[in-house]
Amino acid sequence: MLGEQPASVDIDRSGIVGDRAWGVIDAATGKVASAKHPGMWDRLLRLRASYADAAGTGRAVRIELGDGDVVDSGDADVDARLSKAIGHDVRLVNEVPPAAVYDEEWPEIDGLAPAEFIAHTRTGRSPVTGRDLSSLPVGMLAPGTFQDVAPLTLMTTASLRAAAALHPDGDWDPRRFRSTVLIDVDGDGFVEQEWVGHRLRIGAVELEVTAPTPRCVMVTLSQQDLPADADVLRTLARHNRLDVLGTGQYACLGVYASVVTPGSVAVGTAVGVVDA
Repeated sequence: MLGEQPASVDIDRSGIVGDRAWGVIDAATGKVASAKHPGMWDRLLRLRASYADAAGTGRAVRIELGDGDVVDSGDADVDARLSKAIGHDVRLVNEVPPAAVYDEEWPEIDGLAPAEFIAHTRTGRSPVTGRDLSSLPVGMLAPGTFQDVAPLTLMTTASLRAAAALHPDGDWDPRRFRSTVLIDVDGDGFVEQEWVGHRLRIGAVELEVTAPTPRCVMVTLSQQDLPADADVLRTLARHNRLDVLGTGQYACLGVYASVVTPGSVAVGTAVGVVDA
C-alpha cells in the first residue's frame, strides 16, 4: 500500500521501526499480497496505511480504502472491507507467516534480471498477463518483517537526476521508488552505488551499505498522481545494470543497507560516508 512520510523515525536492526510490520495475506494461497504481481494486486496502490498513534510492531494502523472510507486494523470487519477494496479474499496480519513468499511478475524488458535467476525461481505465469511469475521469500535480509529484501533501501536525489537525464520524458518522482531513506546529494550521478561495502552515518545511526537495489515492475505502475511508465524500468535496464551479491546483473536504482548502530533520524539530518 501507499504509506506515510514521517518527519522523524527510530531505526533498529530490522530497519525503520514500524515499517512493513503489517502485511496482507491472500486467503486462497497463503502468499503475501504484493503489487509486484500487478495483475492480482495493483489495487493495493490505491490504499494508504498509516499508524493511528506511535509506530511499532503490532501497533494499530489506519487504512484509507481509496473511496474516502477508512478502516482500522482492530475493526472486526477489517478483512472483509480490505477484501472488497482489493478485489480478492485477504487477511490483515502483523506477524510474518513461516516461509512467507510473494509473487513477482517479470515484464518483458531486456536486461531486467539474469535469465538464470528468473528460470530458477519461476513458479508459473500470471493468469492476467501471461508473464512469468517467481515466488520469492519475504525479508531475506530482514527476517520477521514484510520487507522485500533488506532492512533499508537508500536512494539519492543525484541518482534521480541522472536517471531523468536518460529518460527526460519520465516522471522520476521519488514516491515511485518507495525507498525508506532519500538522501539529498549534489550532482547527477548514481553516487550511492559507490558506497557499497562502506558505512554511512546518519546522525547517531550507522549503516552498512550491502548491495545495489534491483528494481521491478512496481516502479512502472500508476500510483497516486504518477502515470504508468514502463520506460522508467527499461531505462535502468539499459543504462544501470549492476551485479547484486554475485548473482548477476540487474536493473538497479539505490542501494540496500543493514543497521550497525540503531538510533533516531529526522528530515534534515546530515549524512556522511564513514570509511570511504
